[in-house]
Amino acid sequence: MIKKFISYYKPHKGLFYLDIICAFLISSSDLAYPMVTRYIINTVIPDKNLSKIFAFGLFLLLLYFARMVLEYIVGYYGHILGLRIQYDMRKEIFSHIQKLPISYFDNTKTGHLMSRVTNDLFEISETAHHAPEDLFLSIVKIIGAFILLCTINWQLTLIVFLIIPFMFYFMVVYNTKLENTFRRAKESYANINARIEESISGIRVVKSFTNERFENTRFDEGNEKMKNIREETVKQIGIFDSTIHFLSNSSTVIAMVAGGYFVYTGSINIGDFVAYIIYMTQFLQPLNILLRFVEQYQEGMAGFRRFVEILKLQPETELSNEKFLENVHGEISFKDVSFSYDDKNTVLKDINLTIKKGESVAIVGPSGSGKTTLCSLIPRFYDIDSGSITIDSVDINTVCLESLRKNIGIVQQDVFLFSGSIRENVAYGKLDATDDEIKLACIKANADEFITAMPYGYETIIGERGIKLSGGQKQRLSIARMFLKNPPILILDEATSSLDNKSESIIQNSIEELSKDRTTLIIAHRLATIRNSKRIIVLTENGIEEEGTHEQLIRRKGVYYNLYNAQFESLLIG
Repeated sequence: MIKKFISYYKPHKGLFYLDIICAFLISSSDLAYPMVTRYIINTVIPDKNLSKIFAFGLFLLLLYFARMVLEYIVGYYGHILGLRIQYDMRKEIFSHIQKLPISYFDNTKTGHLMSRVTNDLFEISETAHHAPEDLFLSIVKIIGAFILLCTINWQLTLIVFLIIPFMFYFMVVYNTKLENTFRRAKESYANINARIEESISGIRVVKSFTNERFENTRFDEGNEKMKNIREETVKQIGIFDSTIHFLSNSSTVIAMVAGGYFVYTGSINIGDFVAYIIYMTQFLQPLNILLRFVEQYQEGMAGFRRFVEILKLQPETELSNEKFLENVHGEISFKDVSFSYDDKNTVLKDINLTIKKGESVAIVGPSGSGKTTLCSLIPRFYDIDSGSITIDSVDINTVCLESLRKNIGIVQQDVFLFSGSIRENVAYGKLDATDDEIKLACIKANADEFITAMPYGYETIIGERGIKLSGGQKQRLSIARMFLKNPPILILDEATSSLDNKSESIIQNSIEELSKDRTTLIIAHRLATIRNSKRIIVLTENGIEEEGTHEQLIRRKGVYYNLYNAQFESLLIG
């Protein structure tokens, strides 16, 4: 873990060495002051040498001015070092998250991920800055002070230092407790973030069901848990801080009593005693820095462990000999394909299906029969358990994921739009698209008319997830986005099932235009929308049970016939 953490310093070695060298010089300057004080008290003052007093005063003033400059360098460039390491880590984890399989996001709350990318990395940044600096500064001061204390009176130093091993023993033993409490605290923060993110994202659902009180209760449960864990954390820190301070203050008392005795017996003079007490202060200061270091290190490492946990997750599988999928015609073939989400409950079993180039196929079936899952296997959102899926006779497991997905377009029922302008959202289908290309795509998607009617046209800000637009408008933008992408394979996942009749009619025309000369898979819930399809696949938990046109399947009076009649009857009743 430490080796991995240290690796993030390598790109910033210059800043790191500057920080450490300046910290070393600061420590050295601190060690010089007691020796100067000792010399003035023992030699200069008894000699009544006024010029030397002023000379040493000027020397100390210059020394502290230099220290001020060094402290600025450490304070500024040290934090720059931490921020740059934080930037590198955030960049790395975000890039890694983008590569994780869909199954990971199926089981992970967004708030948990946000906590790891933001809160955890902020504390890691502080640790990256202060940890090496504080540790090095403390070691230099402790060793330097010990040596100089021994030169003043080694017997007194041995007496005072008897308590130091107890301090270090306590710090080591308490380390584990601090680590555990900090880790639990971070997990509770992540849970709170997830609760907030989920509640705010679904605020319209909350308000429509008037469940604000219920949401408050659920939030309070997590908030109470976080408060309790944080109280436990603060308690452990309190015990740790107070015990270490007691032990360090005890060493000061021992130094005062033993030093006073040594002055009484004539073993040391007043100047040595004053210098000794100052050095004791210099010695205890780095011990307090070490105390802060232990707390900060454990808090930072708790976050770093959570950071590394994400990095250890396996990204989507790609073979080393992957090839690019180019010049795609769009013939798709499923051969003995089986799939399960958890390696136990099979969703699809022994699926055999061939879709010809440019063919439009509707996939229907009862809820939970695997319609969406079947189509999700084509862009390899999930990897199959057995069998093979090919595009133009090329196994999709042997090609680069990026090249595979560039050739597949997906229009879903639940349209996701990014906060920003209409132009930015449509251009997501082709990031280097020109204004003319964006406008043409919107015209084809029957979206240009409502866009130009808006006060700011294509520059209109649509809000988070496109909240300022209607369902039909959002769907048309997603179709415009797909016109820009221009993929040879198109998957329509119940793209019109949640729209009113007028919007559905407009979008159906756009979809028909979009589907021309493309291999198209249409997942349909409302069977009336695919009555004119030349090929309908009926999927059930037993696999593909029926296939044919609407008329053929109705005459067969099988699964499709029952599904169609059930929907027709529900419409009549409605």
